[in-house]
Amino acid sequence: MATTFGIAGGVVAINFKKNKIMGLVTPNPGTIFWMLIIFGIVLFVLRKFAWKPILNALKEREESIANALNSAEEAKREVANLKADNDKIIAEARQEKNAILKVAKEMKDKIIVEAKEKAMQETARSIELAQRQIQSEKDAAINDIKKQVAELSVMIAEKVLKKELTSKTEQEKMVDGLVDDIKLN
Repeated sequence: MATTFGIAGGVVAINFKKNKIMGLVTPNPGTIFWMLIIFGIVLFVLRKFAWKPILNALKEREESIANALNSAEEAKREVANLKADNDKIIAEARQEKNAILKVAKEMKDKIIVEAKEKAMQETARSIELAQRQIQSEKDAAINDIKKQVAELSVMIAEKVLKKELTSKTEQEKMVDGLVDDIKLN
Protein backbone atom coordinates (compact mmCIF):
# COMPACT_ATOMS: atom_id res chain seq x y z
CA MET A 1 0.00 0.00 0.00
CA ALA A 2 2.85 2.24 0.67
CA THR A 3 4.04 1.68 -2.82
CA THR A 4 0.68 2.35 -4.33
CA PHE A 5 0.17 5.38 -2.17
CA GLY A 6 3.68 6.52 -3.01
CA ILE A 7 2.99 6.14 -6.65
CA ALA A 8 -0.45 7.62 -6.36
CA GLY A 9 0.89 10.38 -4.12
CA GLY A 10 3.63 11.13 -6.63
CA VAL A 11 1.06 11.35 -9.43
CA VAL A 12 -1.14 13.62 -7.34
CA ALA A 13 1.82 15.86 -6.44
CA ILE A 14 2.85 16.12 -10.06
CA ASN A 15 -0.73 16.86 -11.11
CA PHE A 16 -1.05 19.47 -8.34
CA LYS A 17 2.13 21.24 -9.38
CA LYS A 18 1.04 21.08 -12.99
CA ASN A 19 -2.38 22.56 -12.17
CA LYS A 20 -0.83 25.30 -10.05
CA ILE A 21 1.61 26.35 -12.81
CA MET A 22 -1.08 26.06 -15.42
CA GLY A 23 -3.43 28.05 -13.22
CA LEU A 24 -1.11 31.03 -13.41
CA VAL A 25 -0.84 30.77 -17.14
CA THR A 26 -4.43 29.99 -18.02
CA PRO A 27 -6.65 33.04 -18.13
CA ASN A 28 -9.08 33.34 -15.32
CA PRO A 29 -11.82 35.96 -15.79
CA GLY A 30 -11.66 37.14 -12.18
CA THR A 31 -7.92 37.55 -12.19
CA ILE A 32 -8.05 39.37 -15.53
CA PHE A 33 -10.69 41.75 -14.14
CA TRP A 34 -8.65 42.65 -11.06
CA MET A 35 -5.48 42.92 -13.11
CA LEU A 36 -7.19 45.43 -15.42
CA ILE A 37 -8.54 47.42 -12.46
CA ILE A 38 -5.12 47.55 -10.75
CA PHE A 39 -3.44 48.40 -14.04
CA GLY A 40 -5.91 51.23 -14.59
CA ILE A 41 -5.35 52.60 -11.08
CA VAL A 42 -1.57 52.42 -11.51
CA LEU A 43 -1.90 54.04 -14.91
CA PHE A 44 -4.13 56.80 -13.48
CA VAL A 45 -1.73 57.44 -10.56
CA LEU A 46 1.27 57.45 -12.87
CA ARG A 47 -0.47 59.79 -15.32
CA LYS A 48 -1.67 62.08 -12.55
CA PHE A 49 1.53 62.29 -10.49
CA ALA A 50 4.54 60.82 -12.32
CA TRP A 51 3.89 61.17 -16.06
CA LYS A 52 4.19 65.01 -16.24
CA PRO A 53 7.39 65.22 -14.13
CA ILE A 54 8.95 62.40 -16.15
CA LEU A 55 8.00 64.08 -19.44
CA ASN A 56 9.21 67.46 -18.13
CA ALA A 57 12.51 65.92 -17.04
CA LEU A 58 12.90 64.26 -20.45
CA LYS A 59 12.06 67.56 -22.20
CA GLU A 60 14.56 69.46 -20.03
CA ARG A 61 17.19 66.82 -20.73
CA GLU A 62 16.47 67.04 -24.47
CA GLU A 63 16.74 70.85 -24.35
CA SER A 64 19.99 70.73 -22.36
CA ILE A 65 21.47 68.25 -24.85
CA ALA A 66 20.36 70.48 -27.76
CA ASN A 67 21.85 73.54 -26.02
CA ALA A 68 25.09 71.66 -25.38
CA LEU A 69 25.24 70.62 -29.04
CA ASN A 70 24.55 74.20 -30.15
CA SER A 71 27.21 75.51 -27.77
CA ALA A 72 29.67 72.92 -29.03
CA GLU A 73 28.92 73.87 -32.64
CA GLU A 74 29.29 77.57 -31.82
CA ALA A 75 32.56 76.88 -30.00
CA LYS A 76 33.74 74.90 -33.02
CA ARG A 77 32.93 77.86 -35.31
CA GLU A 78 34.70 80.25 -32.93
CA VAL A 79 37.76 78.00 -32.85
CA ALA A 80 37.74 77.89 -36.66
CA ASN A 81 37.42 81.70 -36.77
CA LEU A 82 40.20 82.09 -34.21
CA LYS A 83 42.39 79.71 -36.19
CA ALA A 84 41.72 81.69 -39.38
CA ASP A 85 42.47 84.93 -37.54
CA ASN A 86 45.60 83.37 -36.06
CA ASP A 87 46.74 82.23 -39.52
CA LYS A 88 46.03 85.71 -40.87
CA ILE A 89 48.01 87.33 -38.04
CA ILE A 90 50.90 84.93 -38.61
CA ALA A 91 50.86 85.69 -42.36
CA GLU A 92 50.84 89.44 -41.63
CA ALA A 93 53.68 89.00 -39.13
CA ARG A 94 55.70 87.09 -41.75
CA GLN A 95 55.07 89.83 -44.32
CA GLU A 96 56.06 92.46 -41.79
CA LYS A 97 59.18 90.49 -40.87
CA ASN A 98 60.11 90.20 -44.55
CA ALA A 99 59.53 93.92 -45.06
CA ILE A 100 61.68 94.75 -42.02
CA LEU A 101 64.41 92.41 -43.24
CA LYS A 102 64.25 93.98 -46.70
CA VAL A 103 64.54 97.50 -45.24
CA ALA A 104 67.37 96.36 -42.97
CA LYS A 105 69.21 94.81 -45.93
CA GLU A 106 68.73 97.99 -47.99
CA MET A 107 70.02 100.07 -45.07
CA LYS A 108 72.98 97.72 -44.68
CA ASP A 109 73.78 97.94 -48.38
CA LYS A 110 73.43 101.74 -48.27
CA ILE A 111 75.70 101.96 -45.22
CA ILE A 112 78.26 99.72 -46.92
CA VAL A 113 78.16 101.82 -50.11
CA GLU A 114 78.47 105.04 -48.10
CA ALA A 115 81.32 103.55 -46.06
CA LYS A 116 83.11 102.50 -49.27
CA GLU A 117 82.59 105.92 -50.82
CA LYS A 118 83.82 107.62 -47.67
CA ALA A 119 86.81 105.30 -47.49
CA MET A 120 87.59 105.99 -51.16
CA GLN A 121 87.29 109.73 -50.56
CA GLU A 122 89.52 109.50 -47.49
CA THR A 123 92.00 107.38 -49.44
CA ALA A 124 91.96 109.85 -52.36
CA ARG A 125 92.40 112.73 -49.91
CA SER A 126 95.27 110.90 -48.19
CA ILE A 127 96.90 110.10 -51.54
CA GLU A 128 96.47 113.70 -52.69
CA LEU A 129 97.92 114.97 -49.41
CA ALA A 130 100.81 112.53 -49.69
CA GLN A 131 101.42 113.58 -53.31
CA ARG A 132 101.38 117.24 -52.28
CA GLN A 133 103.78 116.49 -49.46
CA ILE A 134 106.03 114.51 -51.78
CA GLN A 135 105.87 117.32 -54.36
CA SER A 136 106.59 119.87 -51.64
CA GLU A 137 109.53 117.86 -50.34
CA LYS A 138 110.69 117.27 -53.91
CA ASP A 139 110.49 121.00 -54.65
CA ALA A 140 112.32 121.74 -51.40
CA ALA A 141 114.97 119.15 -52.27
CA ILE A 142 115.33 120.60 -55.80
CA ASN A 143 115.58 124.11 -54.38
CA ASP A 144 118.16 122.88 -51.87
CA ILE A 145 120.11 121.14 -54.65
CA LYS A 146 119.89 124.29 -56.80
CA LYS A 147 121.13 126.33 -53.88
CA GLN A 148 124.01 123.91 -53.28
CA VAL A 149 124.78 123.81 -57.02
CA ALA A 150 124.76 127.60 -57.10
CA GLU A 151 127.04 127.74 -54.08
CA LEU A 152 129.32 125.13 -55.60
CA SER A 153 129.30 126.98 -58.91
CA VAL A 154 130.28 130.15 -57.15
CA MET A 155 133.02 128.31 -55.23
CA ILE A 156 134.27 126.68 -58.40
CA ALA A 157 134.23 129.99 -60.21
CA GLU A 158 136.14 131.59 -57.33
CA LYS A 159 138.76 128.90 -57.34
CA VAL A 160 139.02 129.01 -61.09
CA LEU A 161 139.45 132.73 -61.04
CA LYS A 162 141.96 132.67 -58.21
CA LYS A 163 144.14 130.24 -59.88
CA GLU A 164 144.98 131.08 -63.29
CA LEU A 165 144.97 128.15 -65.37
CA THR A 166 147.21 128.14 -68.30
CA SER A 167 146.23 124.97 -69.98
CA LYS A 168 143.04 123.27 -70.75
CA THR A 169 144.14 120.00 -69.14
CA GLU A 170 144.76 121.72 -65.85
CA GLN A 171 141.29 123.22 -65.99
CA GLU A 172 139.79 119.79 -66.64
CA LYS A 173 141.75 118.23 -63.76
CA MET A 174 140.57 120.94 -61.46
CA VAL A 175 136.92 120.59 -62.50
CA ASP A 176 137.18 116.78 -62.07
CA GLY A 177 138.67 117.26 -58.61
CA LEU A 178 135.87 119.66 -57.66
CA VAL A 179 133.25 117.27 -58.93
CA ASP A 180 134.84 114.48 -56.85
CA ASP A 181 134.71 116.79 -53.80
CA ILE A 182 131.03 117.46 -54.50
CA LYS A 183 130.33 113.68 -54.72
CA LEU A 184 131.97 113.16 -51.34
CA ASN A 185 129.76 115.74 -49.64
